[in-house]
Amino acid sequence: MAWKYLLFDLDGTLTDSKEGIIKCVRHALEEMKKPIPPEEELLEMLGPPLRDGFHKVAGLSYEEAGEAVKRYRKRYSVVGLFENKLYNGMEQVLDTLQKRGYLLAVATSKLEEYTIRILEHFGIKKYFTEIVGSMMDGSRNEKADIIREVFARLEITEEQKKEVIMIGDRKYDILSAKECNIAALGVSYGFAQENELEECKADYILNEVSELLSFFS
Repeated sequence: MAWKYLLFDLDGTLTDSKEGIIKCVRHALEEMKKPIPPEEELLEMLGPPLRDGFHKVAGLSYEEAGEAVKRYRKRYSVVGLFENKLYNGMEQVLDTLQKRGYLLAVATSKLEEYTIRILEHFGIKKYFTEIVGSMMDGSRNEKADIIREVFARLEITEEQKKEVIMIGDRKYDILSAKECNIAALGVSYGFAQENELEECKADYILNEVSELLSFFS
């Protein structure tokens, strides 16, 4: 397939952000004196919009979840976003893909301003033509809306969608790509549960970072 536009998720795709996210979720729940689910359940916070995660995973009301997000972000903005690491070999992959002529973008449910800081921290912001995330005011919260914003910024037409592929580690990436009528590539080295990518019918699945180079050869 003649791909041109490669849209990357952030958490679980470009970086292993589990430590910072889990610590900030626990911090928010502790401050609110709410029960803290076991870690295997907290891992479900890695992927969906944050408020949805607090509501569905931690069992908070939607109003409480909004307060939890504020407490989460207070710690995350200072400490949590750097409790994070770039997957081994990822910078080489991005550098090579850019040199091969692909146009790279980030499409993540994480706040856009945090995403930019993380990419700058790891020295990989330079590889991305556009970086799109959610907004502090709660707008552009759904992954499909984030993908559509990438389309708008890159002026991708309906006809050009056949040249676009979303690369992510969770069902949210795959299902949102399908909603936006683009292809979806799942990476199993991230935070997906067993068979998650298969069950949501990812068009392609890769198991290692290095396989991205052979896939986009």
